Amino acid sequence: MTDDLLARHKKVLPSWLALYYEKPLEIVGGSGRRVTGDDGREYLDFFGGILTNMLGYGVPEVRAAVDAVLDRGVVHTSTLYLIRDQVELAERIAALSGIPDAKVFFTSSGTEANEMALLLATQRRRSAQVLALRNSYHGRSFAAMGITGIRGWSASALSPVQVSYVHGGYRYRSPWRDLPDAEYTAACVADLRDVIESTTSGDVACLIAEPIQGVGGFATPPDGMLGAFKQVLDEYGILLISDEVQTGWGRTGEHFWGIQAHGVTPDIMTFAKGLGNGMAIGGVVAAGELMDDLPANSISTFGGNPLATAAARATIDYVLEHDLQANALKVGDQLLRGLRDLGEGHGAVGEVRGKGLMAAIELVVPGGDRPDPAAANRLMEETRARGLLIGKGGKGGNVLRMAPPLTLTEAEVQEGLGILGDALGTIPRD
Repeated sequence: MTDDLLARHKKVLPSWLALYYEKPLEIVGGSGRRVTGDDGREYLDFFGGILTNMLGYGVPEVRAAVDAVLDRGVVHTSTLYLIRDQVELAERIAALSGIPDAKVFFTSSGTEANEMALLLATQRRRSAQVLALRNSYHGRSFAAMGITGIRGWSASALSPVQVSYVHGGYRYRSPWRDLPDAEYTAACVADLRDVIESTTSGDVACLIAEPIQGVGGFATPPDGMLGAFKQVLDEYGILLISDEVQTGWGRTGEHFWGIQAHGVTPDIMTFAKGLGNGMAIGGVVAAGELMDDLPANSISTFGGNPLATAAARATIDYVLEHDLQANALKVGDQLLRGLRDLGEGHGAVGEVRGKGLMAAIELVVPGGDRPDPAAANRLMEETRARGLLIGKGGKGGNVLRMAPPLTLTEAEVQEGLGILGDALGTIPRD
């Protein structure tokens, strides 16, 4: 990258638009699980455009689907017209969702999908009260920001909804983190009931939760916890929204949707990220009678456009035909085992966590559990210097996130682990 491009970026783009690395990187090419930077170097990509390039780069099947739309000469019509790829994609997602009699509404992003989910829930319940999890992230728009439980991502105290936050998603810093799974879940369920009874008027619209908290550092609650939450929610008629923007499409390995680890079907699911393998698409899926419960007309100018839905259809077909969920489980287990081995006895590694191809290392100051964002920044630079791109997150900016394309190979896992091991060796152990 030239200094000129960085200077131009700073001049015309917002100061709060963060860039990774001391010397920001421009990615100019890619193939498979590797990208090429403007510095001429090739990098193994363990972050995939924030989990978005789900199949990797240069996938012929997706390219062919996009080319077919371009060849027709009409890349956009809006939802005022019938769109065949949109209908066929909705049919596929409705069937995969597990929600009875499901309907699908397409958006251009996960943020917009979560906004729509909130609209459906608040309209159904005629209430602006919402429950969310601490350490959560649901987007950058007004309402989505209002239900985000990380201060660093909440730019305003203003919100169209009234939010109460509950425990459960982020176990590492929970007051009950040392309890066994069943007792931890019971404590979080008791907290949920107490929050409903003490901070709301009871007629709450919904609880929205990520099965694994993405920006929050891939914080992973015990299996079944959200199912136990649902039992309490049902007592009050409160809807459950599963934010699958990062956990959907088989990424967790064990299940196609992250919520399935909790043994429950949500009332509403949102999705985005990897569905288009880089094309901008998101959406909401809910039972038809809930989806139809709006008292006014609406459209989506860009949501579900022909180009994005064609790419998404090809992406889902590829995921299912190549059983990438099984691959995520296999190589994800390999990655997590390797990360735990690297972290064993290292005083700067507070926790290794995740599922499938969602893996994280929480870095702390040795001798305790105080977050160490400086160590995270150092490791970001060290891994890049060795040819590996990873992500960062966590409430304290101290968590390294790894979410490679679902096509990752065992050899690439070992390559990445080798680089991570070398980089971790630059951080003091005690």
